[in-house]
Amino acid sequence: MTRPPQPDTDAGRSAVDTVMAILGSFDEHHRVMGVREISRRAGIPKSSVHRTVGQLLAHGALERRGAGVQVGVRLFELGTLAPTQATLRDAALPFAHHLSEFTRLTVNLAVREGSQIVYLEKISQAAHRIPHTRLGGRGDVHATGLGKALLAFSPEHEIDDVLAAPLRALTPHTLVDPVALRAELAEIRARRVAFDLEESSPGLFCVAAPILDAGARPIAAISVTGATTRRQVEEHAGSLRTAALAISRAAAGAR
Repeated sequence: MTRPPQPDTDAGRSAVDTVMAILGSFDEHHRVMGVREISRRAGIPKSSVHRTVGQLLAHGALERRGAGVQVGVRLFELGTLAPTQATLRDAALPFAHHLSEFTRLTVNLAVREGSQIVYLEKISQAAHRIPHTRLGGRGDVHATGLGKALLAFSPEHEIDDVLAAPLRALTPHTLVDPVALRAELAEIRARRVAFDLEESSPGLFCVAAPILDAGARPIAAISVTGATTRRQVEEHAGSLRTAALAISRAAAGAR
């Protein structure tokens, strides 16, 4: 339903009112917007929208998408405290549960925020619980299978930004050489799966696959992780690719 135009004034409006009006202007039909459209829908002068959107971007409440902005991952982190579930998570859950039952390993679902990933879901088998990840938790993009799967399919300038920053070593196996990591990202794009071979935590092996939208942009990644062997993890690469493709289609159909 189209909202009636609001007076172009923010006189008497508090900072909280401005933020909530801007965030409230997004809905299922207006997922990505520019300053002009946000101003029209929120009834706030463009100068105020521009300033506040910049602050929300800095805090991760909004993130850039093309020429516009969309709701950011930080709001999802806060949103996990409420009962409403994200469309992506709902679309992924049936496949994630199947993967967990089939592999008997821990399944994680995550999205990327800059140089980090945020875990949206974690499904563990009783015999293979992985304590170092949690719902809403974070991990380094370069040191995780999920992160590398997401980064490999990201725009080149975003890859450049991540590789230009210092890459910390979480274990002796963490890949911290930008040249070597860039080469691995190219291999990930070719095989459509990424591996974490004790790079984020000693004794843990992981294989991950990107979940792509219709434009082949990464929207999330799914993985299986366990205190197992490289060979056993690699055996599940085909299953991960199949699950990621199925989730991509399910998420697109749910939008």
